[in-house]
Amino acid sequence: MEFFEVVKDYIKPELLILIPVLYLIGMGIKKTALKDEIIPFLLGTVAIILSALYIFATGDIHTAKEVAMAIFTAITQGILVSGASVYFNQLYKQIKKFD
Repeated sequence: MEFFEVVKDYIKPELLILIPVLYLIGMGIKKTALKDEIIPFLLGTVAIILSALYIFATGDIHTAKEVAMAIFTAITQGILVSGASVYFNQLYKQIKKFD
């Protein structure tokens, strides 16, 4: 399965905007004194928080089951979009090596 098929099949279309947003946040973090090794963890955390904000703001959540599902969705979507952002960053770095 190609990467773009996975993105299309598993990431909610309305959350795809988080991929470039996280990329830019990562670029900003890279310019700080923080170690590069923690950038993916920070991006993952930010992605989960932003996904949760969107899901809870747009969802019709009333029961404990719906809350649990919203939390699960926020975590999985956050991991997927942050992973996609890091993946695109690595692709960019590899492509630059050929120039």
